[in-house]
Order: sequence, then structure tokens, then C-alpha cells
Amino acid sequence: MKKIKWGILSTAKIAIEQVIPAIQRSSNGEVYAIASLSKKADSVADAFQIPFCYESYENLLDNPDVDAVYIPLPNNLHKEWAIQAANAKKHVLCEKPAALNAEEVNEMIMACRNNQVLFMEGFMYRFHPQHEKVKDLIKEKAIGEVKMIRAFFSFYMEDRKENIRLNPALGGGALYDIGCYCINSLRYLLDSEPLSMKVTGIMNEKGVDTSVSAIMHFPNQVQASFMCSFDAVLKNEYEVLGTKGSIRVPHAYRPDLNAGKGIVQLSNENENHEYVISGDQYVLEVEHFAECILSNRKPVYSGENTLNNMKVIDSLIEKLNEVILPN
Repeated sequence: MKKIKWGILSTAKIAIEQVIPAIQRSSNGEVYAIASLSKKADSVADAFQIPFCYESYENLLDNPDVDAVYIPLPNNLHKEWAIQAANAKKHVLCEKPAALNAEEVNEMIMACRNNQVLFMEGFMYRFHPQHEKVKDLIKEKAIGEVKMIRAFFSFYMEDRKENIRLNPALGGGALYDIGCYCINSLRYLLDSEPLSMKVTGIMNEKGVDTSVSAIMHFPNQVQASFMCSFDAVLKNEYEVLGTKGSIRVPHAYRPDLNAGKGIVQLSNENENHEYVISGDQYVLEVEHFAECILSNRKPVYSGENTLNNMKVIDSLIEKLNEVILPN
């Protein structure tokens, strides 16, 4: 079986701890090259037995045998290197958020389209099968008509001095980093876009949002809300409330922290049932993208969906800047 040869742009923590090991566990991919400007590529290549390492991203993109690249760079660099990768005829898996605004996302998508390569934003949580179960239960009317959804994603950030998530120049902020998951899941579960929204938040002395809360109204009189924060204990869940019951998913975005086990808790007038659904979401993500490349088909998570998610983030950021509170 042919395997996709991956190039990794940077030695970011998410690449070392999650995505490189996932590609190595996958059935249709191999980590073929890695590049870093911090001179860490050699040691990472040795640790993971990666054949090629470079001290510049351009040199990796010049390798004719690299089929696809994974981009876990700081948010402000996503657009530049996604476009350069596309121009080098490499397929692009880009870490979320895809870029800093919808205009940048559109440029990335167009560059990939013009170069006839695939593009996908790295929302790994979408590939865990627990969410398909939730969608099935909603479709089956197990909780009646959906009326409310609430989502939470938070963790307490210990080391704040050097963390790029708090650097405004690099595209830092809780909304970009973890709020994007909440927004994505609300849109995914409802299969629609918000009609209106209200938002508030707290920012630090650098002007970076550390906590954000939002309420959004969707079609069919559905109200959705989310909270994301760097200032609270780890929580990654969503809950769907209907006219006859509810569905709670307590490990919605990081089931890998629960040994890969997703949990779907159904409660209605007839039953209380807990479904335990296992899946390796990072492997499922990279295998899907590789299979799309090998079979020349579009990813299930489309560029259009990425663009629409970014438009919501843009709107929230615009409103957030009007009401944000000092920390």
C-alpha cells in the first residue's frame, strides 16, 4: 500500500507529542521530513527516526518526495506557509485556527485550489466517532427537538511568561486557541450558521483575551452558548438540550486525555444511558487526509467549512473588542 510522505514544518509541542506519533501509527502515512528554525530538527529526527531534517522550511518544501505537510506553526504564520506549501505542490494539513481571519483563510484555500492540492484545517476532534453518535441520536429525535447547546473548553495555564498563546503578535488568545473548537462543534451539531451573537471576555495586560463567553442564536429558535478560558480548570465538553431529553459529552475535544474513550450520556423520559466510544482521533485525522490524497477526493471537513468557522470568529472578535474587560 502506498503511503503519503509527510513533512512537518516546525518542532512544535503538538507535532512532537501528538501528530508525529499519530502519523507513525497510521496505516497510510510516514513522517519523511521535518524542518525547524530553532535547530531542533536534528534531535527530533533522531528521536522519531525521520529520514530528512532541515533548518529551513523552504528546503523541506523543495524535497520532491514530500507529498503533504503538517503546519503547527504560530497562528500568524499559517497563511504564509500554507501558501508556500501549496505553491510547492504539497497538500496542506494546517493546525487550527487555520488563520487569523476569513480573508487569510480564503487566500490559503485559493492557493491550494490553484495548485490542485488538498487543504484541511486540523480539527482532530471532528474525527472521533463519539460525535457521529451524538448526531445520530439527534437525528433519531432521542431528545426531541434541539433547543439549546452549551460548550466549554478551558484549562489553567501555568507558565505564562513564554507561552505563544499569550503573544498578540503571534495570534494568541483563548478564542483563537480553544474557543474555535466550541464554535466549530456548535455549527457542526446544528448543521447551520449563527444568526446573531453576543460576546464578552477578559483580556490581560498585553491585550490578549484569556476568557471569553458568547451566546449565539441559530435557526429554528435554537440558542447556543460557549465559554473558553486559560484561567479555569480543564473542562472540554458540550451538552445538547432538547424538548424531551439531553445529551452530554464530557470529553468532547480531548478524549485522548481519557485513553481515547469518548463518552456520550443520553438522558430522556425513557432511559439514562452512557455510550463509551473509543477512537484515536489524531490517527483518524491524518489517515483521512492521507486517504483523500491517495484517492483524489475532498476531505469531509471542507475548506468552505473552515472559512465559515473563521467568519464566526471574526464577528466575535469584532464584538469582543467593543466590550472586553481588563484582567
